[in-house]
Amino acid sequence: MLRANVGCGLTPTRGWRNFDNSLSLKLARHGALASLAGRLGLLSGPQREYVEFCRREKIEWADATSRIPLPDGSVEVLYSSHMLEHLDPEDARRFLGEARRVLAAGGILRVSVPDLARHLARYAASGDADAFVAAAQMCVPRPKSLVARLRFFLVGPRHHQWMYDGRSLGRLLLAEGFRDPVVLPPGQTTIPNAEPLDLGERADESVYVETRK
Repeated sequence: MLRANVGCGLTPTRGWRNFDNSLSLKLARHGALASLAGRLGLLSGPQREYVEFCRREKIEWADATSRIPLPDGSVEVLYSSHMLEHLDPEDARRFLGEARRVLAAGGILRVSVPDLARHLARYAASGDADAFVAAAQMCVPRPKSLVARLRFFLVGPRHHQWMYDGRSLGRLLLAEGFRDPVVLPPGQTTIPNAEPLDLGERADESVYVETRK
């Protein structure tokens, strides 16, 4: 049985199948295109570094709202960290449908997202509305230059499309056919032999929910 990290970004899990959907990952498979995009200024320095990172770490490209390139019922554990909030509600449901498809019966889905409750608590304590809006990442500057517009056209929106707390995420998972969702503190899991999965990834801002097919 496979274990998969979907939307891994810069934190793939060693020994697992790791997937992401970034343009940089697509370009990583085509060196000439990556070089051209760099010369045109369509890739920033960090994005060019990510191209090399993807090649080195053998990260696979996938549009998880359309199809995760794995067979039905082939996955025992699927992990997704700080990806779901980048999807609008319809695409979030499509991703969860794909997660159910590839998971085996009884397979575990672990989802980590920014915790809206934490953000609200920090706002209530500080009263800093600007810091709250910035941390929520639901607003982004409108691209103004030609290069910025081209980059937006190619890459698409990368800001948050939705926000969750533990209760709302569990409710979504139940609605999409999963069972027994549980909110867990950083470092805890129901996954057997969880190493080398990072169980505390971005612990200062995250909520972790595990559920089963």
